[in-house]
This record gives sequence, structure tokens and C-alpha cells, in this order.
Amino acid sequence: MGTPPFLISLLLLFSLSVSGNPELTALMELKASLDPQNARLTSWTVSGDPCGGSFEGVACNDKGQVVTLSLQGKRLSGELSPAIGGLKHLTGLYLHYNSLHGKIPGEISALTELTDLYLNVNSLSGDIPPELGNLASLQVLQLCYNQFTGSIPTQLGSLKKLTVLAMQSNQFTGAIPASLGDLGMLTRLDLSFNRLFGSIPTRLADAPLLEVLDVQNNTLSGNVPPALKRLAEGFQYKNNPGLCGVGYSALRDCSTLSDVIPNMPEPYGAGSPGLATRDIPETANVKLNCSQTRCSNSSKTPQASVVVVAVIVVTIALSAMGILTFSQYRRRKQKLGSSYDISDNRVSTDQSVEGYRKNGSPLISLEYSNGWDPLADGRNLGGFSQEALQSFRFNLEEVESATQYFARKNLLGRSNFSAIYKGVLRDGSIVAIKSITKSSCKSEEAEFLKGLNILTSLRHENLVRLRGFCSSRGRGECFLIYDFIPNGNLLCYLDLKEGDNRVLEWNTRVSIIKGIAKGIEYLHGCTTSKPAVVHQNISAEKVLIDMRFKPLLSDSGTHKLLTNDTVFSALKACAAMGYLAPEYTDTGRFTEKSDVYAFGVLILQILSGKRKITSSIRVAAESCRLPDFIDKNLNGRFSEFEAAKIAKVSLMCTHESPEKRPYMEAIIQDLADFTSCS
Repeated sequence: MGTPPFLISLLLLFSLSVSGNPELTALMELKASLDPQNARLTSWTVSGDPCGGSFEGVACNDKGQVVTLSLQGKRLSGELSPAIGGLKHLTGLYLHYNSLHGKIPGEISALTELTDLYLNVNSLSGDIPPELGNLASLQVLQLCYNQFTGSIPTQLGSLKKLTVLAMQSNQFTGAIPASLGDLGMLTRLDLSFNRLFGSIPTRLADAPLLEVLDVQNNTLSGNVPPALKRLAEGFQYKNNPGLCGVGYSALRDCSTLSDVIPNMPEPYGAGSPGLATRDIPETANVKLNCSQTRCSNSSKTPQASVVVVAVIVVTIALSAMGILTFSQYRRRKQKLGSSYDISDNRVSTDQSVEGYRKNGSPLISLEYSNGWDPLADGRNLGGFSQEALQSFRFNLEEVESATQYFARKNLLGRSNFSAIYKGVLRDGSIVAIKSITKSSCKSEEAEFLKGLNILTSLRHENLVRLRGFCSSRGRGECFLIYDFIPNGNLLCYLDLKEGDNRVLEWNTRVSIIKGIAKGIEYLHGCTTSKPAVVHQNISAEKVLIDMRFKPLLSDSGTHKLLTNDTVFSALKACAAMGYLAPEYTDTGRFTEKSDVYAFGVLILQILSGKRKITSSIRVAAESCRLPDFIDKNLNGRFSEFEAAKIAKVSLMCTHESPEKRPYMEAIIQDLADFTSCS
């Protein structure tokens, strides 16, 4: 049966109406599939210009070609259309944090310039199309938190520029493809929370730049390649009862290695009889005997027919719109072209972007609506080098994406002037993002930038690392992005009940005290790369504990960004807990010796396990009556020599006279040379 003549005419007219802009055609088809209710992408119109600034989330390059689609968190509930293949110059596709369903269309393989593909946190399903292996420029592939099934395509091993592959929390089955070991640029691979089985390929363990491999919560088995020991904590393998290996604390020793084939999943090696060819997933790299009828691919003609019918229906609907608006579109395009040239090139919302790309991310070039922004391009950067600015600077869209648009579930804490959110960056790393209101920041931009410059200069193993910063005119906030420290702050380990598994062992307490001392000594030191910094707000809340129970001081130098009123308001809690040095009430000034006083209080808290240091605890420490103030939860398991010496250090640090308090350099020396109580 032939195509009706009227349909041919409509198709011809439609093709003529938009032939001047095939990307507009693709975008309108995408809109129809991503937003079938036309509730979210209302700014996308057939008479509009995708590069004229009116299409939300669309960015173009200087040639007028669409290069990014940033539609994360837009509550889209449709599907990803095959029309995506029509955006030939796309480098970034950001559709994460939506409610998209359906499959990934194979036509996506036409995007040969694509570097970033973010489809995570949706409801996508079906198999991963092998055609993804044709995306030769791809650097980041985020498919996690969906409902994908089937095996992981071996073709992904062809993505030679891939650095991050995140596929966790899906329903993948089969084996880990050995071909993933051919990804020479891969740094992070997350396959956790799936249904993968077989062994971990040796080729994967030998990937030269691999830093993180997470295979937790699968059904993997066999010998873990010894090469993965180099990843240390970067290798996560819990809840795979069948895994074994030498040198891994949580794994049993392998009873036999004779049946393990290095680059083939263990179930398919010798000694696995009775496994039908049809049950072997494609990722196993096993040569199939295709004389069996089940080896051949089934016909997809019925599915193809459905797709063709759907395309025809959509085409008919859009053709009428195209015919009616063709002339209007041409006039509007010309008008936009002339008016845009004489504008000041400013865009009015935090979501709009220019098509300029840098460092593999289109988000770095965001421009916000006019208002407060001490980091705006063209300003005097107060001693900041361009190199430092680019390495530390984030923008609002990256911060919003990392925190899932400041979702309440990601809120870690809040104060009168700030809030802290947990977030996940584009490379999969977890961060803590501190938002500070504009009214709490220094009004003099030169002073603000000077303080920011100091923050970026602080680098020490006992300080929480600053990853970057961002300021938003539209929100009236600045953001500090830090490494996320998983074990909470020191307050979580004080005032514990007997039997609580968080009770710190004695050696851990000593290590924490020494680590805090080293961090403070570094702050107080002056070098060519950093000035001397007084912390001003040392407390148990500001001491974070990492996975190895190493202490890290947080908020170091942040007072350099804040108004005096904000700094003073933060001191109320500090004073209530006894950290504020007595001389402050007379001088109103912070010095190195006021930091030393707060450190002395911290020592007594760590030794006693108590948040509030009472006079009886202090008297017991002065009298060297160790059983009266050392934490009872230790049940006497501590070194009396060390306890006595550390208690003596705490008393020197909390002397009422600042002149009698030692400097941190001398304190560290005392802590390194324990002697008995005199």
C-alpha cells in the first residue's frame, strides 16, 4: 500500500519550511518527545531561533550551531527521541535529574563531537545500545540510577577518551567486559548495585589511570586481580561473597586459582559445563557457535513499523505549524540577527549560557543577570591569577546540578548566614557545598577577593581541601566547594553512651590531637605561598573526621570573606562551649594564642569524651588524677604516660594569660616527646 498523495505533499511542504535550519527541526522533535505535555519547554517554538537566546537550556557556538543542551532538573517526563542524532555538533547533553523513560536511541551514535553525556537519575530502561561505542570524543558517560537491563556492551571499550563511566544502581546482568581495560584515560568506573557476575578482568585492573573502581553489591566471584591493591580505598568491593584474593582485608584467600581465566568471567571458563550458548551475555567475549538458531538476532520489523507510524503522525502535526509560520520565522530570524549585534550581550537569567566551551565543560561560561558578582569577567581580580581563577571557579549550574537543585535531602546543616549541602560533581566525586548569603559577605569586593585568594592558598593534609568557589548574582549568594568528609565532626564522638561503637580508641584520640595541632601550626605559619592565618573559630564542630579517622580543620580562613557582624555572631556558640579565650572580652582581637586556647579545650574534650569541660575535669587534669577525667568508655585502655603529658599540654594551652601559652611549634614538639607527669 502506497503513501497517500496528500501526505507526500505535507511532508514536502514541511521539509521546505524548515530546510534552512535542520537543527530547529531536530529540537522541535526532541521537544515533542521530552515534554509531551508542552509544560516545561514552552520557550522552544518553531518560529524561534535556537541560537537567539530564547530556547531555554540551548547553547550555540559562534557559527550558530547547537553545542549543548542543559535540561537537567527540568521535570521532563517523556522520552529521548531519535531526532537527537540531528544535532551533529552537540558536545554536551545534560538530561539528568528528570523522569525520562524509554530506551536510549541508537541514533545518538551520530553525535561524534559529544564529550559529556548525562542521563543519570531518570527512569530509562532497556539495553544500552552498542552504538554508544561510536562516540569517539566522549569523556564522561553518566547512566547511573536508571532501570537499564541487559549486559554492558563490549563496544564501550572503544571510547578511548572516556575518563568517567558511571553505571551504578541499574539492573545490568552478565559480566564485566574485559574491553573496559582498554580505556587508557579511564579514572573512575562505578558498576555498583547491579546484578553482574563472573570475575573482575585482569585487563581492567591494569587500566593505567584508574583511580576508583566500585563493584559493590553485585554477585561477582573469583580471584581479585592483585593490581587493584594500588587503588587502596578507591577499590570498593563489598557484598560480593564469591570474591576472594590475597592482600584484601575483607576477602578470603582463594582456595584454588586453576579455573580462573584472566580476561573471561569465571562462569564461562573450563569447569562450567552445561551453560547454554544462549545464556552467555555478549560481554563475556566468548565466540558463539552461530549454527544455533538462537544466536541470530531476532527481527525488529514490528518495532520499526511502530516507529515509522509515530514519526509520520508527528510530522503531519508539525508540518501544519511549519507552513503557517514559515514567513514569520524568516522575518523573526532576521530581526534577531540585527538586534542581537547591538545589545550588550548580557543574558538575564542564571540558566542562560553562551556556547563557549572550556576545559570540557560548557558550564564555565555562564553569565548571570546584573547584580552582585565579585568574580565577574572583566573585574579587577585582586591578585588572582587567571590560572588560579579557572582552576577554582565553578558556576551556579554546576552547583545546582551537584546538589540536585539544593534538595532538602542533601542539606547537611544550616546557620544564620550559611547552609551546607552534600553534592556530586560531574566526575562523580562527592563534595560539601557551603552557601553564604550576600549580606554576610564583605561588601568591598577587593577585600572579598583578597580573602578568597587566601583560602585558595591553604593546602595541608589536616585542612579540608577547597575545591572551588562560585558566586551568583541572581541568588545573591556565594558558594565554597569543599571535599566531603564522610565521618562527620568531632562532636559526633563526644558524650557517647557505654557500648556505642563510635567510641574512639586511645591511639585514635592521640592521632587526632596531633593532627589538629599540625593543621593549626600550618595555619599560623607564614610562607612565600601563604600568609599567617588565625582560624578564630576552632571547635569540635570544626574538626571533621575522614574514613581513616584523620582530623581535618574546616572553615579555615572563611572569616576573611565575612562581615564583622557575621564573624561575631558565630562566636556565640564558640563562647558557650568554652572555646573563646578570656582576653578576647578585653581586646576584641583574635591572635594565634586565642587559637591555642581553643585547642587546649579540644584536647580536654577528646581525653574526657565530654562536650562540656567542667571545673571538676580541669581540677582532675591539674592534679594528674587520670581515672577521674579520662573517658570511662575506654575502660582503662590507655597509656598513662601519654595521657599525663597530653593533659599537661592542654593546661598550658588554656592558661588565662596568653603570654604563658606556648606556640603551636612547641606544642607539637611536646606531643612528639611523651614523658610522665611531674
